[in-house]
Amino acid sequence: MLASGPPAAEPQQLRALESERGESREARGASNANPGDLPRDAPPSTEPLASAEGGLNPAADFYARLAACGRTFADAGVAAIYLTHGTFAGNDALGFVTELARYAPGLSDALRRAGKGVVDAVAGELGNFTPEYAERLQRGLSAGAERTIPVRPFNWSSQNNHIGRADGAIELLVELATFAEGLPTAAWADPALPPRVQLWGHSHGGNMFAILTNLLGADETSRAEFFARGRTFYHGWLGGVDVPAWAEAERVLAEPDHPLRRLALDIITFGTPVRYGWDTAGYAKLLHFINHRPVEGLPEYLAKFPPKVAAVLAAADGDYVQQVGIAGTNLCVNPLTVRTYLANRRLGRMLQEGMPAEWLPARLNRGVRVPEEGTTLLVAYDDPGKLPHQHLLGHGIYTRTRWLPWHCERVAAELYNDHTVKDK
Repeated sequence: MLASGPPAAEPQQLRALESERGESREARGASNANPGDLPRDAPPSTEPLASAEGGLNPAADFYARLAACGRTFADAGVAAIYLTHGTFAGNDALGFVTELARYAPGLSDALRRAGKGVVDAVAGELGNFTPEYAERLQRGLSAGAERTIPVRPFNWSSQNNHIGRADGAIELLVELATFAEGLPTAAWADPALPPRVQLWGHSHGGNMFAILTNLLGADETSRAEFFARGRTFYHGWLGGVDVPAWAEAERVLAEPDHPLRRLALDIITFGTPVRYGWDTAGYAKLLHFINHRPVEGLPEYLAKFPPKVAAVLAAADGDYVQQVGIAGTNLCVNPLTVRTYLANRRLGRMLQEGMPAEWLPARLNRGVRVPEEGTTLLVAYDDPGKLPHQHLLGHGIYTRTRWLPWHCERVAAELYNDHTVKDK
């Protein structure tokens, strides 16, 4: 059902890009403590931004570029965008609240909101999609689309293990099913232009999407095996479901004519480690952004291992977390949470079936950055943050507001520029 990561073969769809450079004083000297604060952290433009005396308004340029992308997205039929964070940026990174939810769902919901609020306050836009980021994106795109393109943050536990990502995929599937059910009849009027939903995922948020595509694309037998292996997580020992989203997802997937099946899912990942396989039957389009700089003596699509300490601290070669976050780097589930522990082990065997048994350093030596499926853009980001806490070893830069117009322009060009949108 789910394939392991690819060998270090030459990728078929790869482009090497250099990100734009913002030349304004604000862009060059910005602090990363609050990089989304416009216009103090002015986004880069296709042309150098003028100084305050020059008369060009960075914020106006920012929203004009988003509006242009909004027109393209609207023409393609984009109905909504979901923003999903990666590991440790969610509302229950250690899994304690997930266990509490079985017995006190109201209290667990409150704790999740509080936990995510703390992450947003501390991390800001460093490897994290904030509510303010979502609001800016929605405002800019909707102005150009001349209709609202809702942009919704989707929060999951962010646990660094199989069951955490699988649970996130289940919750997202239910969210998307509810969204599809709520679309007006007019949205389905043209079978050649189905409603499209963009899923933006940072880090292992992208691997959560990979599990989602496999659930959507799986046959009945594979799907039944997935839920059987995860059963101890959502089904109590004495009978009864205590994680309702799993039962709801199973019901939705059993309906071949559910509106969710007709949604076209366009998936965009940012710094997602090569971990799980993708099922082409579960998505419409797939685009990966990876912070990477080629290393002399290696093919341009491979990363060096082991890197030098100084290079890692300066993120000289790109995104080191994306490079190392592969099979063998999960955190162990607490064995005292027996049901979750068993489900994680059983799902892990399925999700990594066929992967050769080898030590982690052997996998890292391959230097694989590029997934087997989708279009990968290897981008040398010219980010102002040069210290480790400012870029998280090259992994935290994707979610900054300063790159938002550029990312939208690349999404529009790569996914919708041909004016013929694939019907799922």
